[in-house]
Amino acid sequence: MKRFAAYLLTLRSVATLTSNAAIQLLPDGYHVYPGDQIQDALQMAATNKSVNVVKVHEGEYRPHTKRQALIWFNKAHNGIRLEAVGAVTLTAANPQLALPSDPGFPAVVNHVVYFGDAVFSNTLLTGFRLTGANGFVTKEGTRELEPNRAIPKNYFFYSDGGAIKVFGRSYPTLRNLEIVDNFTSPCGAGISVQHQGLKQSSVLIENCVFRRNRSQGTGSAVDLLAGSSARIINCLFVDNVSNMGEDPVAKASGEKPFVNNGVLTTFWKSGAEVRNCTFTRNRNGVDDMGGESTYLNCIFVDNKLEAGLPGLPRYELAVNAGGKVSGCFINGTIHDAQKVVSATNNILNAPSPKFDKDWVPQAPEYKNVGYRPASFVKKP
Repeated sequence: MKRFAAYLLTLRSVATLTSNAAIQLLPDGYHVYPGDQIQDALQMAATNKSVNVVKVHEGEYRPHTKRQALIWFNKAHNGIRLEAVGAVTLTAANPQLALPSDPGFPAVVNHVVYFGDAVFSNTLLTGFRLTGANGFVTKEGTRELEPNRAIPKNYFFYSDGGAIKVFGRSYPTLRNLEIVDNFTSPCGAGISVQHQGLKQSSVLIENCVFRRNRSQGTGSAVDLLAGSSARIINCLFVDNVSNMGEDPVAKASGEKPFVNNGVLTTFWKSGAEVRNCTFTRNRNGVDDMGGESTYLNCIFVDNKLEAGLPGLPRYELAVNAGGKVSGCFINGTIHDAQKVVSATNNILNAPSPKFDKDWVPQAPEYKNVGYRPASFVKKP
C-alpha cells in the first residue's frame, strides 16, 4: 500500500508539472505547452544563435491580451521553425477578454499569425490549425509587431489576413496547415499577402486545407493584394465564401464594388503559381486580375455554393487578364477574355471526380491532378 501511495503521489507530481509547464529548452528546440505563451519562446529563439526550432505541444493557444496578432514574426525572428507536436489549435478568440457586444467578438486579435518584413523562406510554420478570426481590428502595438517603419501601412495591413498576414519583403514557408472558420472585412480571411511590389520571392503555401473561411469582400481563403506573389501547392479549398455583404472599401471610396469574387483572389501586378490544388463547393473558384499566374493540374468543379451576396452567376475560374492554365480539370463557367484556357491543354466539362471523405478524387481520370492529403504525399 505504501508503494502504491508513493506511486500515486508521483503521478500527481508529474501531472502538476505538466499542467504548470514552463517553456523548456531541450536538444531539439524550445518546447511550449498549454498555458505557455508561444511568443515568449519565439523571443528566446530569436536571441539564440544555435537553436531556431520552437515545438508547440498539443492543445489550444489563445491571446491573453487584445493586440494585433496571437504570434508574430518580424526581422528578429527570421529563420525560426515553429512546429506543432500533435493536434495544436491557434485561435484569435478569447471570450474572457471581450463582451458579446464588442466588434469582432470573441476575437481579440487582428491576425492569428503575422509575418513581417525581412522574413524569408527558411522561416517555417507547420502543422497547426488556425481559426477564430472574426473581423477584430486594432492599431495598437504596430511598432512591436512591425519595426520597419519605412514600408507604408494602409488599412489592409490591419484588417486583412485573419489567420495569416504576410507583409513587406516576407516570404515564409507555410506548410501542413488547416485554416478554418475565419472571417475578415474586407479581405483575406485565410491568408492575406501584401508585398506591395516587393516581390523578391514568393510565399510558399503547401499541403494546406482552407475550409469555411468568409470575407466581406474578396479572397476568403487567399488574397494576393496588388504587387504580391505566392506559390500554392497541393492545397484544398472547400466551403469558403467571399462577398458576404456590401464592399466597405468601395462604399468609402466611391469606386465600383467587388461583388462576385473567388476564394482565391489575385489583384493587379500579382501572380500565383497554383499547382495540384482542388477547388470545390465554394462560392466561385478563382478570380485572377493579375494576369501573371499559372494554374497547373488543378481541379475546379461545383463551385456553386449559394451564400454571400445573392443573385450573381457562379464560375470556376476567371482569368480575363491572362495567365497560363494547363492540365486542369474544369466543370463549369470560365471567364477567359484572353483565350488562355484551351480544351487541348485542359479537360473542360470534366467528369465527376468522385471525391472520398478526404477530398481525394477516386475517378481514374484524376490520377495526377488535384489535392492529396499530406500523408499521401511522397517525401522528396
